[in-house]
Amino acid sequence: MKTLLALLKSKTLYISLAGLITAGIIIALLMDFVIMPNYTNYNEGVTVPDVTKLSLEEAENLLTTYGLRFEIHDRRAHSAYPANYIIDQSPSAKQLVKPNRKVYLTVNSESTPQVVVPKVENLSFRNARLQLENNGLTVGSISYESNRFRNTILRQSIAPEDTVDRGTVVNLVVSDGLGARMVEMPDVEGLRLSEAQQKIMAAGLRVGELRFEPARDVTPNTVLSYSPVGPELQEGESIELVIAERFDAREEAESGAVVDDSTATTPPDTTQIDN
Repeated sequence: MKTLLALLKSKTLYISLAGLITAGIIIALLMDFVIMPNYTNYNEGVTVPDVTKLSLEEAENLLTTYGLRFEIHDRRAHSAYPANYIIDQSPSAKQLVKPNRKVYLTVNSESTPQVVVPKVENLSFRNARLQLENNGLTVGSISYESNRFRNTILRQSIAPEDTVDRGTVVNLVVSDGLGARMVEMPDVEGLRLSEAQQKIMAAGLRVGELRFEPARDVTPNTVLSYSPVGPELQEGESIELVIAERFDAREEAESGAVVDDSTATTPPDTTQIDN
């Protein structure tokens, strides 16, 4: 204990601690302001020149002069540029970058690249569009025809496996989800919601928007009305239902009372067209 007390009272201990702290601060300052800036070329940068509209040879010479490297990232045809001229660059012009940074160039090709058209029939519109774009093609006009399988590609304007110029437009015919035949609309007024939904789907129709309205002397979740009204509708058409809810439910909710909503039924999600 005496030795510890003597050590704590020793000036040498405090001088040593002060020296270690000072040395740590000096090392930290050197790392922050001298070593790391020199290692990372702090405050040293190059402004990327604009090499678009230049020939590949001119772009190479200019980038080399600026201390930058380059790589041809893509080649594609562009009627506004001569062959082997730069169409695009990344990083773009006037950006500040580190010396020796690589600039990726898109070069105009001498001839239009050829691609193979993928088969997109029977795919969803979203998947078809992704496949066409990934193959360098452009989605053109979209027309719709009746078919039960909604949002599905029925036909494409260019046959699968054909070889065409990159960027060629492919027009698509998409199913609108409606069948080609007429079906009888079942009378669902007065039915429970679950039973009405089953009858509508069994008839080849879809359950559309559900609207809830308070009604006296009517059991909650009973169909009050529906639209459109038959007698026949096109297969796949959506039916909007008006459903009864407790007459006092809305009034209690507005007054802050707790509403017993044990009879509520969550409306089913309706399928949306994926554009």
